[in-house]
Amino acid sequence: MQDVEFLALLVHRGLVPRAEAEGLARALQGGAALDRLLAQQFAWSEAQLAKLRRTRAGEIPEIPGYEILAKAGTGGTAEVFQARELATQRVLALKVLKPAAVQHAATRKSFIAEARLLERLQHPALVRCFGVARSGNLFFSRLEFIDGTTVLEQLDREQRFSEEEALRIVLGAAEALRYLGEQGVVHRDVKPGNLMLAKDGRVVLIDLGFAVAEATRCAEDATIGTVAYLSPEQACGGAAADIRSDIYSLGISLFHIVVGRLPFQGSDDRETLRKQVMESLSSRELKGRAISPHLQYFIEKMVAKDAAARYQTWPELLDDIRAQLAGRDDLDFERPTRPRRGRPR
Repeated sequence: MQDVEFLALLVHRGLVPRAEAEGLARALQGGAALDRLLAQQFAWSEAQLAKLRRTRAGEIPEIPGYEILAKAGTGGTAEVFQARELATQRVLALKVLKPAAVQHAATRKSFIAEARLLERLQHPALVRCFGVARSGNLFFSRLEFIDGTTVLEQLDREQRFSEEEALRIVLGAAEALRYLGEQGVVHRDVKPGNLMLAKDGRVVLIDLGFAVAEATRCAEDATIGTVAYLSPEQACGGAAADIRSDIYSLGISLFHIVVGRLPFQGSDDRETLRKQVMESLSSRELKGRAISPHLQYFIEKMVAKDAAARYQTWPELLDDIRAQLAGRDDLDFERPTRPRRGRPR
């Protein structure tokens, strides 16, 4: 690896401050050797420097007992790697906490709590966890490797989904969320980026980093989750965790999947939060996109601003989606809560 590229990686990984990197870059232009400069500046040993080069400045983790096969994804606080467990030869996903996140006690605690929560949960539509561990300064969880892509990745590639495909995705996610609800857990970060489309046909819900016990109340000034998918009560801060917030986020995800963009977008997070609270979904926009009345009904009911007007339980939503997928016109669009049997008006 060229010295200039290596220095850029060290800065990007937060191992060399940008201000100091400028001086090192000038020295490189003068013909100095980077490893010698780094050893002088940071007292790094020859072995440390060799490891940093071998692992691309720590970008590729070295964990005893595992062979890293590929990088599978990255998030705000962790990176995911496809790895082979040498003792069993099985392929796993290792979710590794980023170095900066390791230094943050609350983030470390949340990372460990997520792994321990997943470890006790077992459902085909939830990624399985086989424990959390530490190797030196590395914190990592051992997860089932899902061969597939997220719904968001598909959308970013301009993949368009039919109504039936979209409903089947939502059905799979709702099955996982119903199971979480039965365990007394609310996800709080439902979005296309957390829905995996596995090659074996499953829809798998991932990332329980924000999941909490139902009825847990946030701090008054806190908004937990991804801004674009937050329910109005979450956007206002201080709301207790409730499955109806997950239903709202899943409804926004359904809109995103079938329309190809988000319904509420602002120039920054503050404006997006304001729209989540103040603006209603436009029925005219949905009708103008040749979306069926049934799908309009699902979306509008799931993303109602008043939580009491949404679906109140996962079985209600699941029953209606299954009925639609089975080809039965049995939704009453006039009733604000539980639909009764009958043809749409």
